[in-house]
Amino acid sequence: MNTNRLDELAALDRAHLVHPVAAWRQHEARGPLLLTGARGAWLTDAHGHELLDAFAGLWCVNVGYGQDSVVQAATAQLRQLPYATGYFGFASEPAIRLAAKLAEITPASLTRAYLTLGGSEAVDAAVRFIVQYWNARGRPTKKHFIALERGYHGSSSTGAGLTALPVFHRGFDLPLATQHHITSPNPYRHPQGGDAQALIAASVQSLRDKVAELGADNVAAFFCEPIQGSGGVIVPPAGWLKAMRDAARELGILFVVDEVITGFGRTGPMFACDAEGVQPDLMTLAKGLTSGYVPMGATMLSEEVYATIADGAPAGAPIGHGATYSAHPVGAAVALEVLRLYQEGGVLANGQRVAPRFAAGLEALRAHPLVGDARHRGLLGALELVSDKSTKRAFDPALGLPDRVFAAAWRNGVVFRCFGDGDARLRAGAHLHRSRVRPAFRTLDAHTGRRAG
Repeated sequence: MNTNRLDELAALDRAHLVHPVAAWRQHEARGPLLLTGARGAWLTDAHGHELLDAFAGLWCVNVGYGQDSVVQAATAQLRQLPYATGYFGFASEPAIRLAAKLAEITPASLTRAYLTLGGSEAVDAAVRFIVQYWNARGRPTKKHFIALERGYHGSSSTGAGLTALPVFHRGFDLPLATQHHITSPNPYRHPQGGDAQALIAASVQSLRDKVAELGADNVAAFFCEPIQGSGGVIVPPAGWLKAMRDAARELGILFVVDEVITGFGRTGPMFACDAEGVQPDLMTLAKGLTSGYVPMGATMLSEEVYATIADGAPAGAPIGHGATYSAHPVGAAVALEVLRLYQEGGVLANGQRVAPRFAAGLEALRAHPLVGDARHRGLLGALELVSDKSTKRAFDPALGLPDRVFAAAWRNGVVFRCFGDGDARLRAGAHLHRSRVRPAFRTLDAHTGRRAG
C-alpha cells in the first residue's frame, strides 16, 4: 500500500474509529496496525510483511483464512436470501438446519438453540432466559449469579459484570449487586495448586460457601469457562468441571458453561465439556462457530429450561427476547459449512494430531529464566512471565512488558496476545487446520527480541 493511502487511513482511524478494549488516547498517538490480507495461518500488513497469526484472529479463525468453501457458502446465501427475520414465525433453511446441527453435536442435555451475533449477546440471552426460567418456576428471589475470578463472559452491560477482569469494570459501575465471583482454579497461583484433588475440593467449597452466604433461594446460576481464556488461559485440573457441575446440581442452581473460546475443537474435542462428559443446563457459543468469517453465536438450552419458560408464559404471549439479526441466514450458512469442515474436512482431527507438538513447544520454554508457567490444552496455550521464578513475582507494570513483547514478536513476524494485569501472559490459539504447528514463542529471545533460531 502506498504511503499516501496508508497515511490517509491512519488519520481516518485516529479521528473516527473506536477500537475495542483499547487505550483510546494512546491509540490515537500510535495509530493502527493495518492488515490488508490473510491466507491460511498468515496475515499480511499494509507494508506487505507476512505475520504468523499465532492467536487465530481472536481465538476464532479455527479453519484458517481463505477457505473458499466458506466464502462460497456465504456468497450463495447472499444471492438467494441475504436476510430473514426470525420474528412473526419466519425462518430460513440455514438457521433451522444450524439449530438442529448444534443440538446434535453439543452435550445431550442441550436441545434448543437461540442464534445470536456473538458471544456477548449469547451470554446476555442466557442471563435473560435464566431470570425468565426461575420466575416461571415461581422462584422470583433467585436473581444472583456467581462466576469465577479472572473469568470472561463478554463486555456487554450485563456480561461484563460476570466477567471478572478489572478493565471491564472500571468506570462502568460493575459488577452489579447481583453478580459475585469465587476464586479462580489456577493451579499455578492457587494455594492448593500442586494437589489437583485439593484444588477441586477448594473450588467446590468456594461455590458452596458463596451460595450459603447469598442464600440458596437467591442464587440463580453459576457461570464458568472450562478453561479461562482472557483471564490468562487458566487450565483447571481434570475433573474440576464435572465436580462444579455436580455441586451446582446439588445446590439447586443452573450450571452455565461458556464455550465461546473453548468450543469447536479449540481444546481437542468438539467441546471442552465432552472431555468430562459434562451436561450443562445452558451453553454459550461463538467464535469458532463461523471461524470468525461472519458474526454469529448461540445460546444452547436444555429441554427442561426451554419447556419451563415456554409453559410458564401466558397462553399466546411471546417471550420478549430477540434481535433484528437473530438467526441470520448468512451467518447460519457459514456456520454449517465451518461445522462440515470440522467433521468431514478433517479440521478437528488435525487439531488433535498437532496439539502434542504445540504443547511440547510451550513446555520446552519452562526452562527459560522468565517463564514461570506454561499451560495448555489442545491448541489453546499461554506462557506466564515472572521476574522471579522462585517467588512467582510479577514484573513491575511500569516496564510496559506486554507492549514490548508484542512489538518484539511483530518485528519477528509473529502475532499473539500479550496481556498485563500485575503479571504478563503470552497467549496463543493456533489455527486448527494447519498441517504444521510451529510454536510461535520459540522463535524469540525474550531479552533481545531477535530470532533465537
